Amino acid sequence: MPRPRRIATTALIGGGATISGFYGFLIGEALLARKAIGTSDERPPSPDGIYGDDLPGTPIRLLVIGDSAAVGYGMTRADATPSAMLGIGLAHVMDAPVEIRCMAVVGAQTSDLMGQIDEVEGWDPHVAVIVVGTNDVTHQVPPRTSARLLADVVRRLVAADCEVVVGTTPDLGSVRPIMQPLRAVARQWSRNLARRQTIALVEAGGRAVSLGGLLGTLFTEKRDIMFGVDRFHPSETGYANMVSVLIPAVAASLRQKARTSAYAGFTPSQTPRDLMSVREAAAEAAQHAGTQVVQDEGHGGGRWATVLRRRRAG
Repeated sequence: MPRPRRIATTALIGGGATISGFYGFLIGEALLARKAIGTSDERPPSPDGIYGDDLPGTPIRLLVIGDSAAVGYGMTRADATPSAMLGIGLAHVMDAPVEIRCMAVVGAQTSDLMGQIDEVEGWDPHVAVIVVGTNDVTHQVPPRTSARLLADVVRRLVAADCEVVVGTTPDLGSVRPIMQPLRAVARQWSRNLARRQTIALVEAGGRAVSLGGLLGTLFTEKRDIMFGVDRFHPSETGYANMVSVLIPAVAASLRQKARTSAYAGFTPSQTPRDLMSVREAAAEAAQHAGTQVVQDEGHGGGRWATVLRRRRAG
């Protein structure tokens, strides 16, 4: 019996059409979407600096790398960027100053991350936050290749005694400037990449946070405030939602590094935890925004992961 996806594809392209014709149609849809979105290389003001400098202790050095979502594309104030929000929020949660350096680049793909790390050679961050994957999807980079490159980046940082938190690829199927059927294809590709990213980075020693829902139900229902003017990148409120699920993971990584079991936002009494294979954990994270996946060293290392689900308010 033919698979439903194959039936749908046949219906879309017609029984006698070729696969190359279908992909040609998708490319045309992609070009129209890019024209409608109209992104540029313009960056917001630099968020680099120390946040909470009146707090005691040595500053926590936090490196932000990735693509336009990590840059804060569309923001006109430094304090509205994800990096600044991370600095402000983490300083509050950890009760310590936080020094931010953002090397993210608009339009960056996973293959660009090593170069971004090179820009801070010798600075030695304590923790790195990575948001990447959207441009890999739009440029049709094979998910296996993207995941492998991301794992290499995570291993490099971990080897330098740097904790790593990765916000996996958002669900591009909810972006309105992308028309059907390209939107459905983009959803499938982005979810597939997010799963592969999770498996690869957790096995490499990083911590995964699912961002899939940030372009899902919340952005669909409240698109007027969650999206920016280009209807593709988040608004300030949208970025704040992204940061809100990253900060607990960053705090958890730092406190785990300090051999402390409790950390802000997630505690054994508040947050359901499950032990499962890395592949099962990746599938779980792809379906639930804000889910953290971290390697469980006490149960066979890289093959197993602990899933921490973000409890919804109310």
